[in-house]
Amino acid sequence: MSFITRTWRAATLGMALATMAGSAFAADYTLSVNTALAQQDPLYKGLEEFKRNVEQRTDGKISVRLFPGSQLGKDEDVLEQARAGAGVAVVVDGGRLAVFTKEFGVLGGPYLAQGFEGVRKVVTSPLFEQWVEKLRKASGHQVLSFNWWQGERHVLTNKPVATPADLSGVRMRTPGAPVWMETIRAMGATPTPMGWSEVYTALQQKVIDGVEAQHPASYGSRLYEVTSHVTKTGHINLITGIVTSAAWFDKLPAEYRQVLREESTKAGDNASRATQASLADYERQMKEQGMTIAEIDVAPFREATKPVYDKLGYTELHQEIEKILQN
Repeated sequence: MSFITRTWRAATLGMALATMAGSAFAADYTLSVNTALAQQDPLYKGLEEFKRNVEQRTDGKISVRLFPGSQLGKDEDVLEQARAGAGVAVVVDGGRLAVFTKEFGVLGGPYLAQGFEGVRKVVTSPLFEQWVEKLRKASGHQVLSFNWWQGERHVLTNKPVATPADLSGVRMRTPGAPVWMETIRAMGATPTPMGWSEVYTALQQKVIDGVEAQHPASYGSRLYEVTSHVTKTGHINLITGIVTSAAWFDKLPAEYRQVLREESTKAGDNASRATQASLADYERQMKEQGMTIAEIDVAPFREATKPVYDKLGYTELHQEIEKILQN
C-alpha cells in the first residue's frame, strides 16, 4: 500500500469519526459500522434494519452509522481502531479474527457446514460463546452477533473448471487468513491475498487469474465484466459477524448492550434468509450478462481440502463442530 493510500485511509477514518461525533448530537453513543458490502447486498439491507431498530429501541441514544464499500478502510484497520476503544464496528469473517483467537478461523474451513441453517447452529452454540469471551480477553473485541450469512463461495475464472487439476497455476484472489489460503492451495490454485476493492482491476489487468466469492459480492462488484465462468464449488460457507470494541461496549448501560446483541442477531437472521432467497436471482442476472454457471461434482474438491483442518491444527475443534451439527 502506498504512503498516499495509507494517509488517505487514515484521513477518511478520522473525518468520518469527527463527522459522526458532530452530526449525532442527540445521541449519547455512536457506533460506526464498516463493511465491504455494496448497498444493494441483502446483508446491507440487514444492517439498515439493525440501525433502525437499535435507534428506535434506545430512543436515539445510540446512533448507528453505516459505511458501505469499506469507506473506513480495510477490515484489519477498523479492528485496530476497535482495539483502541473507538466506537467502530466491522462486518468481518472468522479468518480475520483468528489472529487474536485461533478458534474463529475454523469458521472459514472447507465444507464446514451446509447452508445458513447449518452454520447458524455453530455460531449460536455455547461453544461459540466461549470463543466470544476468549476474544474479549485476547484482543479487546466484542462480538455483537455472528449469524450474518453471505452465501457459499464459488470459483470465478475465465476458463472452465471441473476438478482441482484445472486450477493448477491459477492465481486466485483470497483473503489473507491462513484457513482461506490453505483451502485455496488445497483446491489446486495459487492463493493471492488482496483487498476486495482491488479485485476488479486486478482481474482486468490480469494480475490474478480468478477469484472465489459468494454470488451477492460477485454480482455487486460486477465481476461478470472481467470473468466468464462461475464454478459452483461451494468450498467455503461464508458466515460473518458484527465486531466492535469491548471497551466502548462496556461503557454502555446494560440495557443498551442487550439491545445491540439482540437486534444484531435478529437482523442477521433476516438478512441471511434474504440472501438465501436471492441466490437464484443473482445466478439469473449473471447468466444474462453472459456468464457460464457450472454445477459440478464437488467430491474431488471436498476430498482435496480435508487435510486443511489437520494442517492448521483444527482437527479436534472440527470434531466438536460436527457433533453440534449432528444434534
